[in-house]
Amino acid sequence: MTDLSALYQEVILDHNRRPRNFGEMAGADWRQEGRNPLCGDQLTVWLRMEEDTIADVSFVGTGCAISKASASMMTAAVKGKTREEAERLFTRFHDLVTGKLDAAAGHESLGRLAAFAGVSRFPARVKCASLSWHTMHAALHQSSAPVSTE
Repeated sequence: MTDLSALYQEVILDHNRRPRNFGEMAGADWRQEGRNPLCGDQLTVWLRMEEDTIADVSFVGTGCAISKASASMMTAAVKGKTREEAERLFTRFHDLVTGKLDAAAGHESLGRLAAFAGVSRFPARVKCASLSWHTMHAALHQSSAPVSTE
C-alpha cells in the first residue's frame, strides 16, 4: 500500500469513527432522507441556507464505514459553499467514485475527498460513497421524494 493510500484509508476510518456534523439540526430549511436498499445504509441530511449559501449542514445515519465517512466529509466540504459550488463538488465527487475522474485529478480538485478514488473499483461501494451526496443534491433541489440508490 502506498503512503497516499494509507493516508486516505486513515482519513476514511477517522471520519467513520468521529463523524463531523453528525446530529439532527434544529431550524433547518431542508431535510432529505436517503437510503441504499442493497446494503441497508440510510441517512438524513439537513441544510440551513443563508440566501444562496449552505450556512450549515448535518446528517444522522447508519451504515458502513464508507457511507458514514462520505457523509461526514461531504458535510465538511459543502458547508459555507454556494449552491453552485456544492453542485460542482457533487459532480466532481460522483465522477471520482464512478471512475470518470482519475485519482490524481481528484486529489488536485477535491483534496481529501480523493480518499474515495478507490471506490470506483468496487461498484457496490459506489452507492455507499455517493448516497449522502445524492441526498444533499436532492435537498438543494427541495425534492420531496426520498433518495434511493436503486
